[in-house]
Amino acid sequence: MTQNTTVQEPSDGDHVARELLQSIVGTAQAIFGAEASSIFLLDEGTDELVFKAVSGQGEDFLVGMRFPAGRGIAGWVATSGEPMVVDDLSQDGSFARDLAESTRYVPNSLMAAPLIHGSRVVGVLEVLDPAPQSRSSLGELDLLVLFARQAAVALRVVLDRRNSTAAPELDGRGRAEGLRMVEALRELLLDAR
Repeated sequence: MTQNTTVQEPSDGDHVARELLQSIVGTAQAIFGAEASSIFLLDEGTDELVFKAVSGQGEDFLVGMRFPAGRGIAGWVATSGEPMVVDDLSQDGSFARDLAESTRYVPNSLMAAPLIHGSRVVGVLEVLDPAPQSRSSLGELDLLVLFARQAAVALRVVLDRRNSTAAPELDGRGRAEGLRMVEALRELLLDAR
């Protein structure tokens, strides 16, 4: 993995996107009782997955780290567009242990779902070492996929507003609306459990 070394002054829109992504991984970690949760976004220019938000193990240093988009379970999910649950990573051939070791946290199990916008995979939501009742339940995988779909929509709204020529920066009202959407989704998902 390489560390992203490009330094730019973050805009308000970048701050809002980071805040939204951090809220999503924090909520996913809480919903699934996991040790950690992360969002990778696909950098199509370099064909890499980039850690954009992390909650739990590794949250202090992983943001910005990159790895090849075709490696590991996150890479498989990004390529296939299909979610995946692995209860025992030591028995799974698609698990890239060397990549996990480079993050300083090697999980025993994980759940991963693609972040899809339109027909494109834009990233991956991973939940590492979810609580045992979450690891093999098809209902929990469906819940993760639903949450990933909502997260992708919320992210796309923020990015579209940020990139819009009419509204280059997300104003306070837009930020509040995005965070309300994530909080409402969190409450809905917690109630569903």
